[in-house]
Amino acid sequence: MQNDMANAIRALSMDAVQKANSGHPGAPMGLADVAAVLFTEFLKFDAAEPHWPDRDRFILSAGHASMLLYSLLHLTGYKDMTVEQLKNFRQLGSKTAGHPEYGHAEGIETTTGPLGQGIANSVGFAMAERHLNALFGDDLVNHKTYVIVGDGCLMEGISQEAISLAGHLKLKNLIVLWDDNNISIDGRVSLSDSTDQLQRFAASGWNVSRIDGLNPDEIRAALAAAQSSDRPVMIACKTIIGFGAPNKKDSYQAHGSPLGPDEIALARKELSWPYPPFEIPAEVLSAWRKAGSRGNEARMNWEHGSPQVLSRQNSRRGTTPP
Repeated sequence: MQNDMANAIRALSMDAVQKANSGHPGAPMGLADVAAVLFTEFLKFDAAEPHWPDRDRFILSAGHASMLLYSLLHLTGYKDMTVEQLKNFRQLGSKTAGHPEYGHAEGIETTTGPLGQGIANSVGFAMAERHLNALFGDDLVNHKTYVIVGDGCLMEGISQEAISLAGHLKLKNLIVLWDDNNISIDGRVSLSDSTDQLQRFAASGWNVSRIDGLNPDEIRAALAAAQSSDRPVMIACKTIIGFGAPNKKDSYQAHGSPLGPDEIALARKELSWPYPPFEIPAEVLSAWRKAGSRGNEARMNWEHGSPQVLSRQNSRRGTTPP
């Protein structure tokens, strides 16, 4: 089932980009396994209540991979991310802009267009969480910020300032997942960059690791280890851009344009996904919807306990919540 759940992301992403005749199918197809493990096993959220204050935050710094986020929001059951919104990807008036826009749809935590902006935002999110945790304690504020970044995000100078500050402050609830696919819009990353990103993050005070981003067991183990880190974490996820598309995977051809109907037909065979565009089998959708509601009990426990927690914390510190 895990493989089918990841393939649902791949199928929706390539279908939406193809229908729009514009967009980026490659990163969502390569990152599908990473996203599936994160959303079904680790991310603390409840799709029925997107504004739960102590939810984990998910930031797609690589905003050009927006169909990854839109697919996840639809599959997990966010009410305003309907299949019609996916079919209207990048169309005037839709919630599914080419890059995620804060306020357009529930579940979009921040606007990520310019490369590097998302990872810098995420450091601010993590700083806010740690500050509020210090004021009000673990019972009220204790969530993580997960970020997916691409090669382009890490090439931007703003990323260095952000990761340096995060390491200095030991923001232990910040977890960055690097889409290490070695492809930029013009070809191999080596055309423009040769930085050892793991050494760079380690030098800035992060815990770092490298995994096969197409192997759910390795993804799961790395995310599990990150839960108890004493500093921010960067996981280099070795992926294949356009995974499943036999002629365009691992190529810049999967970066910024539709795969084309012939390649999509071949990808469906490669992925053993015989369903028509935008159709998700009932059992796969049910599994995704179950993942979207698995945080319901934690949210309700938090909501029922939070007034008492606030009262106790405020009495002890003489403060009022923001």
